[in-house]
Amino acid sequence: MTLSTIAESRSTNFAELCENRWKGRVTAKLDAAACHVACAPPDLPAICEWLSEEMGYAFATLIVEEESKPGWLLTYVFYKDAAAPWVYVELRLDARVATVPSISGLANGPAADWHEREAEDLFGLSFAGHPRLGEFVLHEDWPEGVAPMRHSFDARRMLDIPEAPNPAWDPPTIFSAPGSFAMPVGPVYSDFGEAAHFLLETVGEDVVRTIQRFFYKYRGVEKIAEGRPIDSVLLLAERFSGIAAFAHGLAFCQAVEAICGVEVPPRAQALRGIFAELERLRHHAATITGICNSTALVVATAQAALIEEDLIRLSCQVTRHRYLFGAVAPGGVTCDLTDTHRQHLLTEVGDIARRSDELHRMLRYSSSFLDRLEEVGIVSPDAAIAYGLVGPIARASGAMRDMRKIRPYAAYGTVDFAVPVEQEGDGYARLRVFFAEIEQSAAMLHQILTALPAGDIRARDIVVRPGAALAAVEAPSGAAFHWVRLRDDGAVARYRITPPSFTNWHGFHIATENFAFQDFPIILASFGLSNAECDR
Repeated sequence: MTLSTIAESRSTNFAELCENRWKGRVTAKLDAAACHVACAPPDLPAICEWLSEEMGYAFATLIVEEESKPGWLLTYVFYKDAAAPWVYVELRLDARVATVPSISGLANGPAADWHEREAEDLFGLSFAGHPRLGEFVLHEDWPEGVAPMRHSFDARRMLDIPEAPNPAWDPPTIFSAPGSFAMPVGPVYSDFGEAAHFLLETVGEDVVRTIQRFFYKYRGVEKIAEGRPIDSVLLLAERFSGIAAFAHGLAFCQAVEAICGVEVPPRAQALRGIFAELERLRHHAATITGICNSTALVVATAQAALIEEDLIRLSCQVTRHRYLFGAVAPGGVTCDLTDTHRQHLLTEVGDIARRSDELHRMLRYSSSFLDRLEEVGIVSPDAAIAYGLVGPIARASGAMRDMRKIRPYAAYGTVDFAVPVEQEGDGYARLRVFFAEIEQSAAMLHQILTALPAGDIRARDIVVRPGAALAAVEAPSGAAFHWVRLRDDGAVARYRITPPSFTNWHGFHIATENFAFQDFPIILASFGLSNAECDR
């Protein structure tokens, strides 16, 4: 029995399990991507809770589509591991229905909290039972009643800004006792940090509550993509996040390839793995640089920054762009590696792994450094699971979620690697995961580079056809989900992006609460997230 036959058997059993559990109330159907469970609104919370609580599934994303035949299609995506089928819980609604049951109040519901708030702001849907809707993506300078993701919204027209300004943002603080105060951090930063606001509320020295506010630069990438050709949308996918340009471009291309039935050549798959791991190495080196800088270790900061810069230059040498822009395309990649490039990569990556290990050994014996990280910024395993955290942040809290293992793509099905996991969930656990992943990435690159197959680097004669698909990749900071629907003419009808920073920023407040004010910049650095990626 082949692996695909085993997977199909398990999916079939899961579909039967769903229909038997919710007899007469759901229909469960299979395709190559997932088990599709169609239900009515009253059953939605119970089904989602069953998937999370009893079946051990994690919530990935919520996809809202306004259909051309007036109505709504809401798709709640859940995943578990490589042995379990992905589950799409689908809810079809009449166009006149504007209220949906919320799932954010369930045991593992916090993971869906921001998704529902975003859908309320951008589509005008309401989620009954949600603890707090409104004032999320669209700030007070937006006119009331605007839903920019609706078909009726014309993104080419200037908004009619009311003469009377909307009320200023009133943060939902909870303390009013004498001596209590709220300290703002941001939204404007020096250097290259994008806008984000953190309000640290306290009645003493420790942060009791953190109020986060993003989307100061909401760019409407998903709206701009509508009606555009694939190549144009690929440029959008690559450019909203400099820290993970290749990962997001790859996810978009994989969704298009799934729709069009494209088989990517083996050499192209291997090259995709190489470029993805170069990006991961650079991101992790940058995060380690930030952690060292936040603890005022000048020499360690310089050493980590040199590693980051060398990786940026290495990326430019092999792909012609420091941040890997333009390296991926539907059907494969746009640049090949010569034997000289391959040997150079082998040498340089090996040297970078050695330097990273030396830096890690030095930091492990710096007591003043460890005092700032150990037992600071803790995210418990239960919290990581409840909030659906992804990437190194989740793995530092015991949640072994890695799309390279759960749904192998590129070269990841052909290489041997471990997924580093820690249990403490503090800043030091996150640092150890970043260093361990650098080691694993270097080992993977060595495997791929020494066994690089010959052949084409891009599939030929791609026939674009209508359809929809979800692609998941393990970006440097965690799982990234890209949903693409193509029209009959090949243009993009709907593009939905769930980047890892959006997922992980939602749980960031857990790490900061009940820790001292002076710990905040260190905890912030240890997450290694992007404000711009969240602000898509």
